[in-house]
Amino acid sequence: MDQSRLVFLKLGGSLITDKTKPLTPRLDVIARLAEEISAAMKTSPGLRLLIGHGSGSFGHDVANRYQTHSGGEGTAYWQGFCEVWQAARALNLLVVEALTRSGLPVVVFPPLAMVTAKNRRVHAWDTQPIKLAIEHDLVPVVYGDVVFDLELGGTILSTEDLFQSLVQPLCPQQILIAGQDAGVYGDPQNPGETIARITPGNFEQIQPALAPSQAVDVTGGMLSKVQAMVKLVQENPALEVTIFSGLKAGNLQELLSQPGTQIGTWIAHQ
Repeated sequence: MDQSRLVFLKLGGSLITDKTKPLTPRLDVIARLAEEISAAMKTSPGLRLLIGHGSGSFGHDVANRYQTHSGGEGTAYWQGFCEVWQAARALNLLVVEALTRSGLPVVVFPPLAMVTAKNRRVHAWDTQPIKLAIEHDLVPVVYGDVVFDLELGGTILSTEDLFQSLVQPLCPQQILIAGQDAGVYGDPQNPGETIARITPGNFEQIQPALAPSQAVDVTGGMLSKVQAMVKLVQENPALEVTIFSGLKAGNLQELLSQPGTQIGTWIAHQ
């Protein structure tokens, strides 16, 4: 295995929480995923990870109530901003506790404390501490979070937003996005078959099939995630992205420990 293999892994909010019920974690799923990650790290000494996770029914429910992502001002807005931060942090604590119990040397990099946005995009971020963490064989953890925005006052950055900003300075070989769906469905009204491969060349034909998320998701559903990843592979031809189900036991461990495994939907330059 390539000893410098770096993977960005997202544990989706729909996977680690029940997005139809506010503030409802799937603790059994979180624990199993942590064990799969740990097992893969033990059998793949060259594997390095950066883990991100969504907020699911924690952050999204509160953020939708206050419309935090849209920016604002005044006491009510900033009270909502704080509540979204508290909800996102509460889920992050559960995820980090599970990862720690599985033996992973995780360190958290809270976006609110490190990232400044401008019109909902990352504007400034000193990524050197994350680079150093990876160099010392630690596992950095980031998550969807509120941040201060120079134009809007405040906003929310998703895990995909954070990954997009980290690709250039960290140069991962792969991004894995674990959700509850088996991949990207070609017909959301009749799920069963997933799209095997998406490229910048065929995305235009596939795009109409990508329905918005049925649950509350202030940072966008599958369409926005796929759009972001297609843009990334277009700008970084060596990068590959896999969208897959983390609900099926063993999927995550296999993808981490066996590069090239084809599970779910691949997004690649060609």
